[in-house]
Amino acid sequence: MSRAVLSLGANLGDRAAALRAAISALHDEGVLVARSTLYETPPWGPVEQPPYLNAVAVVRGERDAAGWLARAHELEQAAGRTRDVRWGARTLDVDVVTVTADDGSPVLSDDPALTLPHPRAAERAFVLVPWLALDPTAVLPGSGRVADLVAALPPEEVAAVVRWEHLQ
Repeated sequence: MSRAVLSLGANLGDRAAALRAAISALHDEGVLVARSTLYETPPWGPVEQPPYLNAVAVVRGERDAAGWLARAHELEQAAGRTRDVRWGARTLDVDVVTVTADDGSPVLSDDPALTLPHPRAAERAFVLVPWLALDPTAVLPGSGRVADLVAALPPEEVAAVVRWEHLQ
């Protein structure tokens, strides 16, 4: 049994539908513990592309870290994800941010296929802001409290993560 924090994002097609479908699949599977509302965010990275909708989900189930990564890839495939351009636009992106073992210890990995905790999560407002809203006591292993990480980000980056006011 493990607990994972997943970051979900989409910026192609019906972004909200892609996120809702992934979250619904996790719910139907019985592993969804909680999910954030949706947030619209500017794209991250060097590729010109449309804005994203992002969310964070907390899941718990009979998977190890590799199992959560495999499930993330299944959700992406179900949404028609292709991997043509690194950091490019996508129908769905699901990242495993953290995994916690049943005893409460963080799962650490330096495997290139799955680095845990996610190596850039501490600098990404589109992960941290929804996660903080979902869980004000959240901690990113090796980096600290999510609230402190958000406070350390440039204010303009935090302000650019806007709660999506459409039907959640």
